[in-house]
Amino acid sequence: MRPILQAEGLDHRFGGHRALANLSFSLMPGEVLAMIGPNGAGKSTCFAALGGQLRPDRGRVRLDGADITALSPARRARLGLGRSFQTGSAFASFGVRENVQTALAAAAGTFWRPWRSARSCDIAAADTLLARVGLSDQAETSAGALSQPDIKRLELALALAARPRLLLMDEPTAGLAAAERGALVGLIQQLVRSEGLAVLFTEHDIDTVFAIADRVLVLDHGALLAEGVPAEIRQSAAVRAAYLGM
Repeated sequence: MRPILQAEGLDHRFGGHRALANLSFSLMPGEVLAMIGPNGAGKSTCFAALGGQLRPDRGRVRLDGADITALSPARRARLGLGRSFQTGSAFASFGVRENVQTALAAAAGTFWRPWRSARSCDIAAADTLLARVGLSDQAETSAGALSQPDIKRLELALALAARPRLLLMDEPTAGLAAAERGALVGLIQQLVRSEGLAVLFTEHDIDTVFAIADRVLVLDHGALLAEGVPAEIRQSAAVRAAYLGM
């Protein structure tokens, strides 16, 4: 089976700081891969390179075998790469359903058609997405009035609107209490199983990482320090010294 995502020798500098140092890894279809590391390890730079917000100085990004290094975020999205961000991207003044309708219209390339309002189309598809993330009863609620856990669910629905094959998730449980994190982790696991998604995510909460990840990548100073299944990462002396403090 071919990897859905390959990072090949990614290298990037900001002035004299080497944010990525010959970083290579792959992600298989249907796999959940966590990327962890101390602050400044290169996680955000790596995600920007994968998502198209940043062009690495050297190296290649491949999606399902195709070189996407030079493609824009929009082109990558059309090829099946989705991304959710740590900071919300929902329109606070829109209703929950309207947010999803807008995302569906953007994914279909119809958002800017003046004769077709995003708020008046794709109602059934929007409601289907809201049901999948457990927000059916909040469809008419203003996004700005949602609780933090429900905002995370809405962000997930917006990311799924483009029907990605690969989803990059930046700190998906940030700001949530332990019980709320558990519920969101369960939802992500359910979507991975039902949709066949591959997921790469960053996360500071180690319990969440070990609960959801099939494999874990550990970055330090832009380089790959370790990779393996959660049990191997827990037992790694190098990882404990650099990050886990165990």
